[in-house]
Amino acid sequence: MDLSLESLLKILDYSSDEIYVLDGETRIVYVNRNCEKHYGVNKNDVVGRYNNDFFNEGYWTPSIVPSVLEKKTPVSMRQQTNIGAELLTRAFPILNTQNDIEYIVITATEIKDFTRLTTIEEQPSSSKIDESLTNAIITNNEKMRKILHFCKKVAPTDSTVLIHGQSGTGKGVIAYHLHKLSKRKDEPFLNVNCAAIPGDLLESELFGYTSGSFTGAKKEGKIGLFEAAHNGTIFLDEIGELALPLQSKVLQVIQDRKFIPIGSNVSKTVNIRIIAATNQNLLKMVKEKTFREDLFYRLNVIDIHMPALAERKEDIIPLVYSFLSKFNDKYNSTKIISDECLTVLYHYSWPGNVRQLENLMERLVIISEAVIGVEDLPEVILENVKEVPELFYSNSLDKALDNVTSTMVRRSYEKFGSSRGVATDLQISQSKASRLIREYCQSKE
Repeated sequence: MDLSLESLLKILDYSSDEIYVLDGETRIVYVNRNCEKHYGVNKNDVVGRYNNDFFNEGYWTPSIVPSVLEKKTPVSMRQQTNIGAELLTRAFPILNTQNDIEYIVITATEIKDFTRLTTIEEQPSSSKIDESLTNAIITNNEKMRKILHFCKKVAPTDSTVLIHGQSGTGKGVIAYHLHKLSKRKDEPFLNVNCAAIPGDLLESELFGYTSGSFTGAKKEGKIGLFEAAHNGTIFLDEIGELALPLQSKVLQVIQDRKFIPIGSNVSKTVNIRIIAATNQNLLKMVKEKTFREDLFYRLNVIDIHMPALAERKEDIIPLVYSFLSKFNDKYNSTKIISDECLTVLYHYSWPGNVRQLENLMERLVIISEAVIGVEDLPEVILENVKEVPELFYSNSLDKALDNVTSTMVRRSYEKFGSSRGVATDLQISQSKASRLIREYCQSKE
């Protein structure tokens, strides 16, 4: 029995390896579903674009394609992806009768799953893994891309930065990102959680003290965190938790880069970059007289607002795979995740943001069997995903697809209220959006 093209493509989607095909001009003509696992992008968003579009955006490094184009022979190398997967990649050129490359067929296997691997072809020095990519911030979201671009502009300066946003959105990650992009990248980066240290101890932690300053003080005194961060960066997380008396002392450090340790009468000068973060409305606190106005404006020289994970839905799946890889490595496991489970995670609201997702993935890797399924998810998630479960209990593919379409169209129409808005949101034509709105929304009224 001959296989149809449609059946063959379905089979390739179940391959444990990534399969990635380019034409002679390095345009992507096919990729199977493993591209989502390795790079966090849907295969439908990949086909038709050029290979360099994704390489230049940092989805993987190094590129295997130049070597194939030059040698016209099979090539193998290690690659690192933007979500932390380490791949053994092989590329095979298909030549026409004129000995020109007609297609390049590329396969990629995650190193940790390639148990029979004994030797890997020696690579040239130019193909070494870019260390900066291993710590890259994972995002396909336009807001986050703008933040990262903004960070490149402000990182080389010593201006104070205030990062605000909900808990768990990655404010500390952005602070460290700024530090690593700065001229201070090889100097200390100290993360101080102002909410985690009791108020009566925070002052001594920040400013240090001299011998015999107070009961319980170390005989030799103690260097404070401001001094320990000399020439580097200090990150004051949850700065809205600072007591008013302490706020005035922090203000002096920001203004003059000077402070006096507890029990001393000698001023110390430090060369530091200060980054602060909060999940509170500091301007409201200023009006309520619980946060100093002068400190607020000293902190707010450059401000960055971190979007909630619910505002960057396109990052949920890449982050899932990134954390899955991280915790598989940590716990020496090879867990995979089902499509049904991914769908539920995509539709969940994530009130705890990226931190909640990371903690969940650690739990799932620990408690699940070989495949992480919907049944492994906590009740708190299943109870708050109202529209999705029906998809999993339909025996009909057409019914399941209809349910997905209905959910997406109704949610988009509720948000934008017009066919133009739905068309832009779902990346379809306005005429199709109008038809879907009539079918799934207006018919329900």
